[in-house]
Amino acid sequence: MTLVRAAYAEPLLRQLYPWTSHWRLGFSRCTAFPFTMDIPLVYGCSVGGYRVEQPKSGPYDTEWIGDTSTAQEAVAMVVERLPPGCGPAFIGTTEDLAAYERTQDTR
Repeated sequence: MTLVRAAYAEPLLRQLYPWTSHWRLGFSRCTAFPFTMDIPLVYGCSVGGYRVEQPKSGPYDTEWIGDTSTAQEAVAMVVERLPPGCGPAFIGTTEDLAAYERTQDTR
C-alpha cells in the first residue's frame, strides 16, 4: 500500500490538510500556507521503507522519530503523535488558526 493510500485510510489524518514537498508527506491543522508544523512528516526512503520526523522550528529543522518498513507503520507513528484535540483542518492560515484558538480558550 502506498503512503498516500495508508494516510487516507486513517480517519484522523483524512480530516487534516495534506501537503507534499521534497519527497515528504505532511499534514496541517490549517488549509493555507504557512502550514502548522506540529504534526510529524513522513519521507519515503530511497532504499525502501519510511522515515518519520517531528518538525521543531520548521519543515527542515526536524527530529528523527523512527524508521519503518511499511506505510501503515509510518502512518501509525504520525497518529500516535497528533496534538491533543487535533480536529478538522481550519480554513485559513496558521495565524488565523491561532487567533481562533485564542477565542476558544476564553470560554
